[in-house]
Amino acid sequence: MRRTALTGLALAAVAALAAACGGSGASKETATAGDPAKISGDITVLTNRTDLVNDGTMKKYADEFAKVHPNVQVKFEAITDYEGEVKIRMNTDNYGDVLLIPNAIAKGDYPKFFAPLGPAAELSQKYKFVQAGTVNDQVYGIVSFASANGFVYNKDLWAKAGVTEWPKTPEEFLAALKAVKEKTGATPLYTNYKDGWPLSNWTNALGSVTCDVKAERAMTTEDPWVAGKDLNVIDSLLFNAVREQLTEKDPTTTNWEDSKNFIATGKVGAMWLGSWAIPQMQAAATTAGRSADSIGFMPFPSQPGGSFCSVLNPDYQYAVNSHSRNKAAARAWLDWFVDRSGFSAVNQGVSSVKADPLPSALKPYSDAGVKLIEMETDQRILVDNIDKESEVGIKSPDYRQKLIDVARGAAKGDLNSVLADLSAKWKAGQQSAA
Repeated sequence: MRRTALTGLALAAVAALAAACGGSGASKETATAGDPAKISGDITVLTNRTDLVNDGTMKKYADEFAKVHPNVQVKFEAITDYEGEVKIRMNTDNYGDVLLIPNAIAKGDYPKFFAPLGPAAELSQKYKFVQAGTVNDQVYGIVSFASANGFVYNKDLWAKAGVTEWPKTPEEFLAALKAVKEKTGATPLYTNYKDGWPLSNWTNALGSVTCDVKAERAMTTEDPWVAGKDLNVIDSLLFNAVREQLTEKDPTTTNWEDSKNFIATGKVGAMWLGSWAIPQMQAAATTAGRSADSIGFMPFPSQPGGSFCSVLNPDYQYAVNSHSRNKAAARAWLDWFVDRSGFSAVNQGVSSVKADPLPSALKPYSDAGVKLIEMETDQRILVDNIDKESEVGIKSPDYRQKLIDVARGAAKGDLNSVLADLSAKWKAGQQSAA
């Protein structure tokens, strides 16, 4: 249901295959939508939300859309392995009319695959996070919604352990996890190691540790794993939690769907996720006969300047296939879904539409004065290139799976050796990408 990231080698393969299959020669026609009465055509919308297609929710959205655009027929194609399958399909022209931009596609390659949606200066008047989909002042993707990052946790379980305030430092957080383990017997922190993609979500804490909107830009010239930098603090916290046996006993047997019930019923204390996960955990609590209010959300344990910070992390971006024969119809769906469907609010995400209010799930953040910040991504293309050259895979779970393996004694090394290896690889990547 959620996304997984791919390695730098996969990124290179996608780019090479795009060139071989004519991706760079795709139509540059801007995808625009005009008079609803004049827009017609059949479109296919690719989605990773198999659950919403299977339970009929997406059809309900399509029915509402049809009231505005009666001459556009919408078909949904739900894909379980969204990243893997769509990456392969993008070797051809057949990857739907509207799709979520796979994480495997480097930002610099957006013009090869997607129709331009308009100038950044124009769209930024209406939408947040426009920079994420902009290449050379043209926008190719509109963010579906953004999630604040934090720990989804069972408030009742933490209260039982005597922890009623959010930890302010990594040391306080580890102490809280120990209290949960000792006083409740629950697994304090669940990594979802086996599914993998939740581990890549830890990178979304970048910027939250230091409250620095330029943290990603700094990765182009600095060592991200030097003491005090965000990734050093993030990965050290995860490593130490595993080393001190505050996570699941056997990470190779974790299960994402099961983890929802575990946290809902108090078998697990916390998981690092985005705010999009809150309604899913609340639904699991209700299904288990517990109160949805037992599910809480806390920021990363760091208070630079005396305040918690949470980076608003854009989720998937909606885009129009540059090969679509019905670009106007595709753009009409994209606009309606982002602007009018209410999908972001249902998922407790921060809407891309500037005029929309914050979701209710973030009220505790607002009440506690947590700063919600938007990362500057103007150097994303270079960061992607450095990541590819370094073969670290900051959007991939692989390196954190290795970190966990070292921490639990299943691989050689220690925290210092892991961080030093990452630093060396990244430095080599910076030199190769220069």
